[in-house]
Amino acid sequence: MRRSRRTQGGDDGEVDMTPMLDIVFIMLIFFIVTATFLDETGIDLTQPPPPPDNLNTPPPQNSAITVYVDPRDSCVVDGRPTGCDRVILAVERLLAEKPNAAVILRMDEKAPHKTLVMLKDGFDQGGLATKIEIVRNNG
Repeated sequence: MRRSRRTQGGDDGEVDMTPMLDIVFIMLIFFIVTATFLDETGIDLTQPPPPPDNLNTPPPQNSAITVYVDPRDSCVVDGRPTGCDRVILAVERLLAEKPNAAVILRMDEKAPHKTLVMLKDGFDQGGLATKIEIVRNNG
């Protein structure tokens, strides 16, 4: 005679996953609540809209200091070639001559991004408000 034992109900070796899921959700909530989020400021690259062509306004006085950076990473301040590391000093010197002048930072679209960041950070640290223009070459 054969002895055969049939077990009813299947294997009893199953693991209950409910406590582990509870722990995972508690850890998730803990990390979400204790996480700190950085508030990083970015550079505003939005350009103002072009002026309408139908206005007959006289051209503005030349009260702006223009800094231009070309694709070869060469800087020009008001028409004078200047080393990119000395641009901020040159602008501060020109601001002594024109105290209420605006500073316009004109960047060629192929100019290195690091130069834009370096100049913008330097102007911001010196308390100089600047406007950024990206110049696109149609060539």
